[in-house]
Amino acid sequence: MRYQYWLSNIEGIGSVTIQKLMNYVGSAEELYFLPEIQFEKMAEVGMAEQKKILDSRNRWDLDGALEKFRKKGISFVSQEMENYPEKLRYIHNPPYSIYYKGNLPDEHRKAVAIVGARRCSEYGRSMAEKLGEQLAKHQISVISGMAMGVDAYGHIGALRGKGKTYAVLGCGVDVCYPASHKQLYHDILDSGGIISEYPPGLQAKPQLFPARNRIISALSDTIVLVEAKERSGSLITADFALEQGKDIFAFPGRATDELSFGCNALIRQGAGIITSVDSFLADLGVLGQNECRQESLFEKFPNFFLEKEESMVYSCLDLRPRSLEEISFQTGMKTQYLTSLIQGMIEKGVLKETFRNYYIRAI
Repeated sequence: MRYQYWLSNIEGIGSVTIQKLMNYVGSAEELYFLPEIQFEKMAEVGMAEQKKILDSRNRWDLDGALEKFRKKGISFVSQEMENYPEKLRYIHNPPYSIYYKGNLPDEHRKAVAIVGARRCSEYGRSMAEKLGEQLAKHQISVISGMAMGVDAYGHIGALRGKGKTYAVLGCGVDVCYPASHKQLYHDILDSGGIISEYPPGLQAKPQLFPARNRIISALSDTIVLVEAKERSGSLITADFALEQGKDIFAFPGRATDELSFGCNALIRQGAGIITSVDSFLADLGVLGQNECRQESLFEKFPNFFLEKEESMVYSCLDLRPRSLEEISFQTGMKTQYLTSLIQGMIEKGVLKETFRNYYIRAI
């Protein structure tokens, strides 16, 4: 393991170069002891890369570096080890090694990736959370990237469903990115695990995130896009999923919504369409068709009761924020009266104010 850890930590030597090296020598240990003269025969590895490997060999403390690593409470697995994830082993450009805190996903358990826009709408938040929660309740692991927006809400839903969820980072596993997700980071550790191909301590950089998406898709059996712009980074995950032969689903959206452009485009290209979380679970084979129906508000909340005018307000709202003026126009009620009525509904917990004078359903 110490030779594999050394090879994984040579700055400037990535998975593509390591694969070329392994094709030539067979193992990290053989590479470590390979005579310098033999490096000249590796035509596919450039002189600059050869120099980095040789320099690292001369200054790397094999046992000392490994001991420091073990004290961090981080686990490590490489392609040379039996417990390397099979789902990663045969993809294009597989990571030579993986670092993780907590656990790796159980490969005998279904896994779904939930990805999407960082600046998602309230609708996107709701769908990601609901999907994550229901997947977790049906013993399906949820995998994402712990980013702002849809990624985070997918994890949060899975945690609410008391299931397994795993975050693949574009930095070291001991680096919480974004920093504001510190609590989520620790909650994920308690539930599943934090995973990265990048060495511990490496800070997040924009160029590292696209590559990590191939790991998110590889560890998943199915990929779901909740919301995505036309050029969303989430579409990179979808591209990797297509390359890896994975199933892709997307939530449709209105043609005029920028956050729906990416999802609608995928559906047009043949991705599965999610019309409800239950129907998606049925597509996965974990929910029978006779169980696939939308539970009414009154079945979910037996103590829920609204007065007639409150019901009128509730019926014209959904998970997309509506302004006070728009509600007034649809209900025919004066804004001054509506303000008082809506405040009462907020106190009941059935409405939420997303920003000043804009409202959505809370349940």
